[in-house]
Amino acid sequence: MIVDTLTNIDKYASIHPLFAQAIDYIKQTDLNAAEIGKYNIADGLKAIYSDKPGISAEESNAKFECHNKNIDIQICIRGNEKIGWKSRNLCTQQKGEYNTEKDVVFYADAPDMYLQVSDMQFCIFFPEDVHSPMIAVDDKPIKKLVMKVRI
Repeated sequence: MIVDTLTNIDKYASIHPLFAQAIDYIKQTDLNAAEIGKYNIADGLKAIYSDKPGISAEESNAKFECHNKNIDIQICIRGNEKIGWKSRNLCTQQKGEYNTEKDVVFYADAPDMYLQVSDMQFCIFFPEDVHSPMIAVDDKPIKKLVMKVRI
């Protein structure tokens, strides 16, 4: 997992071959004005925008998730968001089978820690990072961009 501010995002361009393209997209897009929805940016690269109220930790932790085939770059465009995290190799309570179509597996484990991000901060979650996003910090909506980077 990586947590940083958007002003430093160029430092991460070499992590994966598609990261440079994802970062170019992020830098060239007016994130505040972006319409809610899912967009295919390139083969193996998607942008998913949402703008909605956060949820309780209990609701988010019920969908404590990670991915096998994608890295998430999650950007808090506007608002305050808390995110639960635990290393996948410490999770012992898988809930159901891995969903290949949605590239998601859920765990009943509890997060080991929570982090908070706000305006123009981001997290990068790798397949070994189980996370529970969109936890409300206050009553303001959270506008967010999730870049899905196929491994």
